[in-house]
Amino acid sequence: MEIKAIIEEILKDKKEKGGIKQVYMAACGGSYAALYPTKVFLEKESSELVSSLYTSNEFVHSQPKALGENSLVIVCSHKGNTPETIKSAEVAQAKGATVIALTWKPDSPITKHADYVVEYTFGPDKDIAEEKTMQVLTIAVELVNQSEGYANYADFVDGKSKIDRIVKLAMKHVEKRADKFAIDHKDDEVVYTMGSGASWGSAYLQSICIFMEMQWVNSACIHTGEFFHGPFEITDENIPFMIQISEGSTRELDERALKFLNKYAKRVEVFDAKELGLSTIKESVIDYFNHSLFNNVYPVYNEKLAEVREHPLHTRRYMWKVEY
Repeated sequence: MEIKAIIEEILKDKKEKGGIKQVYMAACGGSYAALYPTKVFLEKESSELVSSLYTSNEFVHSQPKALGENSLVIVCSHKGNTPETIKSAEVAQAKGATVIALTWKPDSPITKHADYVVEYTFGPDKDIAEEKTMQVLTIAVELVNQSEGYANYADFVDGKSKIDRIVKLAMKHVEKRADKFAIDHKDDEVVYTMGSGASWGSAYLQSICIFMEMQWVNSACIHTGEFFHGPFEITDENIPFMIQISEGSTRELDERALKFLNKYAKRVEVFDAKELGLSTIKESVIDYFNHSLFNNVYPVYNEKLAEVREHPLHTRRYMWKVEY
């Protein structure tokens, strides 16, 4: 069933029960990060829905009081076997909530605890408009549009039609930069990532899932709006940063942080969404497309870095190997 039809069916089913009043999202790691643009979208664009984003195990152990039959719970697990996220779906259904599960594996365990399943594309030939981040964002856009109206719906649809080409051109554009980055940073023991707004999740993912998980490099994700409230004190000529300059409402935060880094730091890798071509998307919705751009440009760097460091991205020390 297509996303538009799923939302139509849910709203029809809930009409006599008061409708959907809350949207809760739960996931872990990269899937958690992928939900961040949707979190921001719901907060900025809906005047009627209460929404929250949880890491799955927190949702299991610290549920919102309003969770119930008027709640829509969106869970996401790439292979559909993340225990904490499966449990989140179970908890939500037990409270009477409607559950939508996003997964790449349609027959995975999480689908058994979902009322609806939305699949997404993945891999080198994926359509960016149908990958995880865009699929969950589309759920939220359809929900807001169908339940209360969304003035920029047509602009969002137009943006979806453009994002695949924008991202794939950007990936080619950064190839030589990625080669240089890999050589210059192969011996680094720490790398900080920075971002803001709806794209903050892509900087978070790069920090925890790539540098820490897949490369065993110390890292932290710093919000550009928080940079001047503590973290900027670690800045010097030797510390490496990767900073996202988003297009849209929080660009000013990113530019302020970059201005400081350009003055006091020497090792700064800049991902500027404007330079990478995102500006062809309408200003009214551009905030929500930054994540998909950055999150697909990072892997060009990651593959080069892993190769130069002779540390494959699939290498693990604990994950899936020990009890935890």
